[in-house]
Amino acid sequence: MSLGPLSSLPRLLPIVRSKRVSSYDRSGGNGDNVPIEAGATLTMADITGAGIVKHIWITIATKDPMIRRNLVLRAYWDGCEHPSVEAPIGDFFGQGWGDKYNFVSLPLAAAPRDGNALVCYFPMPFGNGARVTVENQGPDRVDAFYYYLDYEEHPSMPDDVGRFHAWYNQELTAPESAQGDVENEWGILGETPKNPTDANNYLFCEAEGTGHFVGVNYYVNCPTPIWYGEGDDMFLVDGEPWPGSAHGTGTEDYFNQSWSPDEHYLHPYFGTARAPGRLNGDPLHGWHGRTHCYRFHLEDPIRFTKSLRASIEAGHANVLTLEIASVAYWYQTMPPRPFPPLPTAEARQPRPLISTVDIHRWRDAWRKSMGGGKLWGNER
Repeated sequence: MSLGPLSSLPRLLPIVRSKRVSSYDRSGGNGDNVPIEAGATLTMADITGAGIVKHIWITIATKDPMIRRNLVLRAYWDGCEHPSVEAPIGDFFGQGWGDKYNFVSLPLAAAPRDGNALVCYFPMPFGNGARVTVENQGPDRVDAFYYYLDYEEHPSMPDDVGRFHAWYNQELTAPESAQGDVENEWGILGETPKNPTDANNYLFCEAEGTGHFVGVNYYVNCPTPIWYGEGDDMFLVDGEPWPGSAHGTGTEDYFNQSWSPDEHYLHPYFGTARAPGRLNGDPLHGWHGRTHCYRFHLEDPIRFTKSLRASIEAGHANVLTLEIASVAYWYQTMPPRPFPPLPTAEARQPRPLISTVDIHRWRDAWRKSMGGGKLWGNER
């Protein structure tokens, strides 16, 4: 009989020892935190031997409003000199754009109060040491950084146990279809284009080795009222050509939703943790703004023996300008392929939201281009 995710709890492992590193006050007082100066790196854990990180909890106090983009989480396994985990701390735990908001899933959460508690339950095995660090790339001091990192000590760790990986990427996309620089979504501006390739897609995972992909947090800022999510997801396994082993039918479909959703929905494996919401319920204002979708392949991992390239179109056939960021999660053999250079803290600052004033200025420019007069807005 299987108990699902709880199936391992009754199993007794007397040779395994449970341990913790934390920011507790070494004097016995109540100052249970550490500061991180601007430009400094804190080593949360530096563990020898073999084991598994089982749980991480973090909360932060600072005057830096963008600390969730400015603080970078890294993890190194088995003495590898380059990280297997590298991401801004907010994006890793499920908060995009440096914002704070509650987020619920099985492996990751941002918990009350007000999303200030960052929680991870992804198991992170290692065979010959683990080092977990946090670098403050922001302009201000972190006044108080609180953390728990719970782990198990094991006598050894088999080489065929995958090591946990997480990679942050971001891109400001541009219309790149065969029609040129035209944001032709829904065929509004001409015949709907076709895209028989993944070459111009937004890339969220590129791995080399043997392993399995287990999920992604996907953050999209849409500057247009048009639906951003016609883009298909594409997984190319072991160097295979397009269309690959797993080709999807649309962004919301990949995230287990349907029909252009714009509402919060939090399932343990998938959902929308943030949505801009229709202004006064008016669909004419569309989907512009910030949306955070997530999907974890805990029951249906995508397996690879040599490599994996996972991507998604930015609108159907990559016709939209979108600000996209993501953190992908997977397990694989060591050593991993080094990640591309992390975008600088300045480059990671999100673009501003499109406001009501911006939309009115668009209307004014359109009216002038049409010659002015009594124009309603749908004239051509």
